[in-house]
Amino acid sequence: MEDLNSNHINGSIKKMNFILLCSGLIVQGKKLTQIKKIKSRLIYIINFLWLNSDLLGAICWFIDGIKNGKTFVEVTYIAPCITFSFLANFKAIFIIYYEDNIRDLINDLLELEDRDKKIDVKRDGLRNDALNFLHLILKSSFVLNLVLIIAFTIGPFIVIATIYIKTKEVDLLLPFLIKYPFDSHDIRYWPFVYVHQFWSVAIVLVNICGADHLLYICCTHLRVQFSLLQYDLSNIVNKNSYLSNHDLGLVETELVELIKWHQALIKLSNKLEVIYSKSTLYNFISSSVLICLTGFNVVAIQNVAIAFMFLVFLSASLLQIYLLCFFGDLLMNSTMEVRDAVYNCKWYYLNAKIRKNLIIVHSRAQEPCKLTAFGFSDVNLRAFMSILSSSWSYFALLKTVYNPVKN
Repeated sequence: MEDLNSNHINGSIKKMNFILLCSGLIVQGKKLTQIKKIKSRLIYIINFLWLNSDLLGAICWFIDGIKNGKTFVEVTYIAPCITFSFLANFKAIFIIYYEDNIRDLINDLLELEDRDKKIDVKRDGLRNDALNFLHLILKSSFVLNLVLIIAFTIGPFIVIATIYIKTKEVDLLLPFLIKYPFDSHDIRYWPFVYVHQFWSVAIVLVNICGADHLLYICCTHLRVQFSLLQYDLSNIVNKNSYLSNHDLGLVETELVELIKWHQALIKLSNKLEVIYSKSTLYNFISSSVLICLTGFNVVAIQNVAIAFMFLVFLSASLLQIYLLCFFGDLLMNSTMEVRDAVYNCKWYYLNAKIRKNLIIVHSRAQEPCKLTAFGFSDVNLRAFMSILSSSWSYFALLKTVYNPVKN
């Protein structure tokens, strides 16, 4: 049998150790020593200053571009990157702000998992299927973001090589249009600026991945707990006949424990909502604009290498908001399925007192535990479809307004 410790939430968090190390975010159950905490904070502060120096330069370029009559394509080239950078900042800041809540959430999940000593093939199957799927998603997300970093790193080199082949001239290009207090295209500064922009991209992605992957992990482990609760509720009566007083006493005792378990999971779901609701609100607001502008760049930019960069960027943006909504939807559905488990638990063999308790559990399960965008919208697949609909509307409007200058 697989070691149960491998199923603990800490085991899942270890899958994202590299991301957490690079981002400087602290995500674990036990309290860090003062030295480790200082090291982690130092990494985060360095990354924060590094990223936002480029973000400030990008905003300055964007403003100057509008003032100086830059083309619409040039202006929209940097806009998605600015939006994504703000998203990375928001996500990292709220992870640090709710650090104690996260630690409590992880410890509470660990406590629930440690309490589960039942040995059952079906229960283990429910757990392992969910965790295997989670780890597949974490790996796939990491690979796509790695491809995004490589695309934005290699893209300008491909353009430089193409220009050199055609004109025999070297035009030093950078991944992003950012204003610096010096000539960034000067060969003396260009290598440093290139590396600086490359690491800024990496910081954005590790900050977003760190926050999002933690959400996926918490949603999955909560879903596992709800699934095990459903399984135990469905099988609380294992006989096909009316029970003796002794059997009814055992069922009532077990039901009390299951109700306490259900209440604990509701509290943990609410705690997860508190941690993520504010950053999710910005994520929802920005995603429609981000997807719209990135899609527009893919269509409008003539250079194939640069267009491919934004195509990968678009894929990453779509995957990011889809997975956020997908795991929110999984959590919501798993909480509502508790009512079906209550209905299917052979309640008709039980006495009136136990039935009343089951009715209370059934009534509470009608109201799902859910993640929201700070109360404005539920985080589920329906919200994802709304974001896609809004993005398409903005994209169609942008294509209608944009009128490229023809030679």
